[in-house]
Amino acid sequence: MTDSLIVSRRVFLRAAASTTAGLVIGLYLPTIDAAQPPPGKTPVNPFNAWIEIASDGLTTIFMPKSEMGQGVMTSLPMILAEELDVDWKTVRVKQAPTNPDLYRHGTGGSTSVFRYWMPLRRAGAAARMMLIMVAAQSWNVSPYECSATLGVVRHKPTNRTSTYAELAHAASMLPVPDLDQVPLKSAEAFGIVNHDTHRVDSAMKVNGSARYGIDSRVPGMMFAAIARPKTFGSRVASVDSSSAKLVAGVQHILTLEPLPAYFTEGGVAVAADNSWSALQGRDALKIQWDPGPHASESTESLRQQFRKLAEKPGLVVRNDGDANRALDGTTKTLHAEYELPFAAHATMEPMNCTVDIRKDSAEAWVPTQDSADACDTIAKIAGLPTQAVTVHTTFMGGGFGRRSMADYVAEAAQLSKGLMRPIQVLWSREDDLQHGFYRPASHHKLAAALDEQNNLIAWKHFLSSPSISVFLDPPDSARPAATEIGGAGYIPYATPNYQVEYALAQSGVPRTWWRSVEESSSGFVVECFVDELAHFAGEDPLQFRLRLMGDSRKVVRPAFLGADKPLETDRLKNVLLRASSRAGWQAGPKKNSLGIAAFYSYRTYVAMVAQVAVAHETVRVERVFVAVDCGQPINPLGVRMQAESAVIYGLTACIKGPITIKNGGVEQSNFHDYEMLRMNEAPEIEVDVVTSREEPTGVGEPVVPVVAPAVCNAIFAATGQRIRTLPVNKVASSS
Repeated sequence: MTDSLIVSRRVFLRAAASTTAGLVIGLYLPTIDAAQPPPGKTPVNPFNAWIEIASDGLTTIFMPKSEMGQGVMTSLPMILAEELDVDWKTVRVKQAPTNPDLYRHGTGGSTSVFRYWMPLRRAGAAARMMLIMVAAQSWNVSPYECSATLGVVRHKPTNRTSTYAELAHAASMLPVPDLDQVPLKSAEAFGIVNHDTHRVDSAMKVNGSARYGIDSRVPGMMFAAIARPKTFGSRVASVDSSSAKLVAGVQHILTLEPLPAYFTEGGVAVAADNSWSALQGRDALKIQWDPGPHASESTESLRQQFRKLAEKPGLVVRNDGDANRALDGTTKTLHAEYELPFAAHATMEPMNCTVDIRKDSAEAWVPTQDSADACDTIAKIAGLPTQAVTVHTTFMGGGFGRRSMADYVAEAAQLSKGLMRPIQVLWSREDDLQHGFYRPASHHKLAAALDEQNNLIAWKHFLSSPSISVFLDPPDSARPAATEIGGAGYIPYATPNYQVEYALAQSGVPRTWWRSVEESSSGFVVECFVDELAHFAGEDPLQFRLRLMGDSRKVVRPAFLGADKPLETDRLKNVLLRASSRAGWQAGPKKNSLGIAAFYSYRTYVAMVAQVAVAHETVRVERVFVAVDCGQPINPLGVRMQAESAVIYGLTACIKGPITIKNGGVEQSNFHDYEMLRMNEAPEIEVDVVTSREEPTGVGEPVVPVVAPAVCNAIFAATGQRIRTLPVNKVASSS
């Protein structure tokens, strides 16, 4: 094992048999992203993934990640069940409990499968070996004469068999095998991994038995709605609550102080017997607000700031060769500017959290991507040790990065502590759109030069945006350029002169990770501009891309972006060819209104071809062809579902309305003015999942970056009109 996937034998534990489980095996993953304990803190009982083999033949696998619709509740157990070699029909999956002293299981960044692939394989293989050894001892034979298949150990020469359930108790008494030596299956022998598998949570979500955060109900629970400032950074000046107190069901009205550590805005909370009364009471409040420092900010003022910043050089973060000299030395140059707006996460289930703080303990029901952070937040606000806080991680109606924040958890904790009652803070759709955290708006200025053979001899990219890192991190550790540039910092197209500059824009708008984060902006800009270059050169956009990628190369991420796997051009070219083949791409001036894009992010290679129709200034995306290389696909069906989801999410941001700012606040309030793509607008989507033996990588985010450029390049093919500002609004039809 290498890098952060090293698991020490000393921390691979198994517990004695219980009344229901013959064998319990636990695994601590000490260096995996947010799964590690706080600095200087040693886990009390170091294991965070379990296998239980019960006497009734069922195998329970505990899942240490949050299921938010991405299918991780199926894919991770598939890995473990594969190496354990059990019948998938006998597998049950449970959400692992939350305890930061044992483990932290933050979910995001398309890292779940990538990080847990080898540790879970080794855990399953070790358990399988222990079961084989017990059977061999009972038969007084060599374990090398035995094999395990579908929950049964068999002695090949005599055909004797024992089930895992029969062997589990004795297996729990054996020493643990050396994890570095446990034999793993070959990919050719996989019977679960790389096979389409229906999600384990699907039936619950179809029959209504799945419990989301918003479904939480606790005896004695109250409901709360919070009046928040319309302007970011404003504070309560005065409150007239007389009318709110007259609303039937309203019990308490409390002023909440902002908590900068959790990025809460503060406001006035109305607690009531039911959610309707809480919302009606909130609407009856008469509040005077101190406008705060951002009251004059608007979309237009930020745009003017972008343009001023673009008039002068930014901070040079990458400088290969001399791009400025190359651009000045030729007349075959192309210049373009692109702009993207703020974007909201717009999860279908608005933010909510239920917290019950008592004198010596607390319990919470939270739809969160980081249950350990939720636990820490409640503990600190309640003044309790984390061991006294129980967090139940519920299903959630979408995360997209929004539920990595703990602001809504902190609000519920504040109220429960103040009232000493269980309380559910419920956000309305308006709350969700106007008081969330947004993908940063950004402005890009690009220039490129070609030689006489249309080789790329210079590429220059200037980027300006408010920074996520500057908003979230302490000033001494903020890294604005590194968190905003992404794949624009190491494009796959070969050039000897390559310069990237960054200029930080100031904004009071809260921002955080949005599905695919900075790559959604970088993918749009890079893949639209290279398409413009192809047409400028008079070449087919597909062939132009393939030619500029050149022979097999590994493009290393620059140091300022942090170490990670290099981009392999062969794999990116492969998905380009597969997507274009599926789409019937043919060289020609319009290519049947097809547009193409390819991008590498989150260690995954994606290409997309979009077919559009433009009529009456309206764009309709009719068909989409996607090719995904995410290494070894754990669940190809799940990969296709994730790709389809990302296409819909990306199309919404591409062709629907933006988040705009006026008087320091968000103008949009609900889905009537911040529209989602509807079912009748969804294109036909065909997803080609590459079969690979490479280690598996993420699929939740990497498809989003190719959606907007493929669509905008298709619009150009259909109309001759270049789209450089998102979202796509009115488009002139071709004559």
